[in-house]
Amino acid sequence: MTSQQTIEASPARASVGRFPKQLLHVPATMALFATVVMCFANSYWLSAATSAVALSLSVAGLAILYGQLGLVSLCQFALVGVGGWVTLRVGHAFHPPFEVSLLAGGIIASVVGLAFGLPALRLRGLYLALVTLMLAGAFQIIISAWGFPDGGDGFLGRADGSGRAMLPRPGIAEGAVGYFLYVCLAATIALLIAQWHKLGRPGRAWALIRKGETVAIASGVNVLTYKAWAFALSGFLAGVAGALLAGNVGQLDGRAFGAFESLNLFALAIVGGVYNWYGALIAGLLLRAVPALLTDLGVDGYVTIGIFGVALFQALATAPSGVAGQIASLVTRLQFRFAKERAR
Repeated sequence: MTSQQTIEASPARASVGRFPKQLLHVPATMALFATVVMCFANSYWLSAATSAVALSLSVAGLAILYGQLGLVSLCQFALVGVGGWVTLRVGHAFHPPFEVSLLAGGIIASVVGLAFGLPALRLRGLYLALVTLMLAGAFQIIISAWGFPDGGDGFLGRADGSGRAMLPRPGIAEGAVGYFLYVCLAATIALLIAQWHKLGRPGRAWALIRKGETVAIASGVNVLTYKAWAFALSGFLAGVAGALLAGNVGQLDGRAFGAFESLNLFALAIVGGVYNWYGALIAGLLLRAVPALLTDLGVDGYVTIGIFGVALFQALATAPSGVAGQIASLVTRLQFRFAKERAR
């Protein structure tokens, strides 16, 4: 028993020791990405990159649900809309600092995400996917009828004609470059929070739940609490993404939040990779950069549906870990080869 406890304790200490190094990859990569975009992107691509980074947070939420727990949630883009709606409503009604509106959008989306996740307590697989897809469809109907707040009075905050207003950006990031850096900073903090959860105690509990709820319960894991935790965190990340999108253009269009967008988001999460944190950034870039490139070339944006379909098939057939997993494998092989050469 003593030797077994020692063996079990060693990996735990080793994993804690690896935390700082693994977490530092996030700000380093985001800083490099931001530098490259600022050096080479024009205003059109800068706006696309800003939206891509914001949407990467919603993909990070999907990565927690699917990558850690194996739960298929098809209402993530609806939660992005919830976060955007609350951010716009709070911003127009009370005119607080942008950060207050952003946190309000994230918190409310977290609560809604938790409510959307209630079926996960008894459903899994296809049944959970269908239920969450129907919830995304319900949000599409509601937001089509309500629209997004634009400075009006009343609960819905709708205005007509000249009364319509745009949500102001943060005072420290009013320009396009400044707001891009602001979004990158916010995304870095959010991705660090998500990665800390994966590497810490919640991540270990989620891994046990994915193996089997019986195994998790036998190990002392409160399945209900950690499932609810995952849905709340995923909703918070999606809500922050919606808030950042609202700040990027100052307004949101209800037609952009159809149920199909949640399907598209989930598909690109698989393509980007849900087992590595930077898979969320890759998926966000695919979601915004590919349509932007086709538009720039004068090609119909609906072509992306076919492109993403082929990419999803390729990922499921040959690379279940996605583009991020392939990059991680390549880096590991290069490191092994480099170490082997040095040993000679």
